[in-house]
Amino acid sequence: MRSRSSSALTYAHPLFFWGGFLACVAGVLLHLPMYLHGKSMHYHLNGMPMDTPMTVGMVLIVLGLAAVAYGLVTPELLRSRPATEVRVRALEDARLRPAHLALIAVLTIAVTIDAMKPISLGFVAPGVAKEYGLKSAMNPHGHPAVALLPFFGLTGTVVGSFLWGWLGDRIGRRASILFAGVLFVTTATCGAMPSFNWNLAMCFLMGAGAGGMLPITFSLLAETIPARHRGWIMVLIGGTVALAYVLTSWLSSSLVPHYSWRILWLVGMPSGVALILLNRWIPESPRFLLAHGREDEARSIMARYGATAVEVTDEEPEPGSAEGADERGGYSRLFRPPYAGLTSAVVVLGLGIGLVTYGFQLWIPSNLQKLGLAQATADRALRDSALLGLPLVFIAAALYGLWSAKKTIILFTALVGAALAVLVFAGDDLAKHRDWLYVLLAGPIVGTSTIGAILAAYSSEIYPTRIRSRGSGLSAGVGKFGGVAVTILLIAGIAAPSIGVTSLLGTVPLILAVIAVALFGVETRRAAAPKPVAAEVAPAEA
Repeated sequence: MRSRSSSALTYAHPLFFWGGFLACVAGVLLHLPMYLHGKSMHYHLNGMPMDTPMTVGMVLIVLGLAAVAYGLVTPELLRSRPATEVRVRALEDARLRPAHLALIAVLTIAVTIDAMKPISLGFVAPGVAKEYGLKSAMNPHGHPAVALLPFFGLTGTVVGSFLWGWLGDRIGRRASILFAGVLFVTTATCGAMPSFNWNLAMCFLMGAGAGGMLPITFSLLAETIPARHRGWIMVLIGGTVALAYVLTSWLSSSLVPHYSWRILWLVGMPSGVALILLNRWIPESPRFLLAHGREDEARSIMARYGATAVEVTDEEPEPGSAEGADERGGYSRLFRPPYAGLTSAVVVLGLGIGLVTYGFQLWIPSNLQKLGLAQATADRALRDSALLGLPLVFIAAALYGLWSAKKTIILFTALVGAALAVLVFAGDDLAKHRDWLYVLLAGPIVGTSTIGAILAAYSSEIYPTRIRSRGSGLSAGVGKFGGVAVTILLIAGIAAPSIGVTSLLGTVPLILAVIAVALFGVETRRAAAPKPVAAEVAPAEA
């Protein structure tokens, strides 16, 4: 690495990284004249040709992304293979240090910025449909459905989950986060694109950038946060998706009436820039550094965060695993004993979370407007509901860390399922009873985000190290699959679902998930009594 410091902040070619980053920022700024030119038409750009500044800006973005990639990665790094597997974990009973607190704060900001991207899809959909003359399904004139927008965005998150998982292992956690941050900046151009097709392309890239942030974040936390604090901190950080919903709904209610739906994409530039400027507080993965021979940097980071490293050989049995090193076989290993029942619970719960997040939440802004609420009023209602439910995140983090991981999942899943069940039968009448509407919406909005955070933390703890990334990837992937499935149905011509229908789509799998977790779930707290499968489950470690 060409640039090093005592805090182990490294770049392959720093001038290329920062030069490429500035080129991307300049490229986004050159899109703004097109947006501002539409002010007299309430920023409706449909049908307008791309102007010269926008064309130059697109060239700068392409060149800038290439320079950023070159600045972060060397060909030797991509070709290298770690000689040994190294396991890094924070000391069991270590206290939280200022370095831990700074990392938690920065990663919370990163996850919040990341979550705002896909959440924005639901808030921009009504404006997109209006400006481009789209319907919820293919209209008689052959125009694409507005559901294509979330479809491309969610498909991008699926691709990004696998791509960023691969990049995190090949180029490092920190480098992957930085590249995702630059991609957040560039995809802000979606707010100035006059063509719907260009909007689809940028939505796909936005999803690709957002897809892998949470798994990478949790991988860093697993190597730096002491085990006794790790579970509740993961839930707390993952639960900031609820905070992202509050911020997105607030921005929508405050800015969209004045600057159109496009402003929700344009705010991605300053938020992405903020993430890049905070990068000095994001360390590289010690495990990655050790595996690639960068021992001085790795030991500096481990000393700062109170972590230790253990070299793992092929013959060394996995802690807590009766089957030793025999944990190969791809994802199919997750569906064979002794993990089959546990994995089925993870899959059903992940699917339920995905159907609520990308079904109910995606269409709730539009559905509230169908019930007679003005757009600004609907957005404020969602903001107030999210604020009302925000304490659930802190309650879940405390229960997960101090009480029981398994019971916390069952409790919150049952509560959200009950709220959705009420909305199935009374959703269309709740516009007349605003107080009850706010209370019930807090369940599927904040409660679902909280369950997603709990599941992300849980799935990173319940599997042995050798198959842990596959288990975490599976739980994240099935959630995104639920969203893709919903949008495919809409694109195929099925009418946009009502509140009752979207609630039912989430209620059924969540009820099944409660049963599955109760039957097959295992406890992750060390003080808990062992269960039949728990003997096969590794303790939480990186």
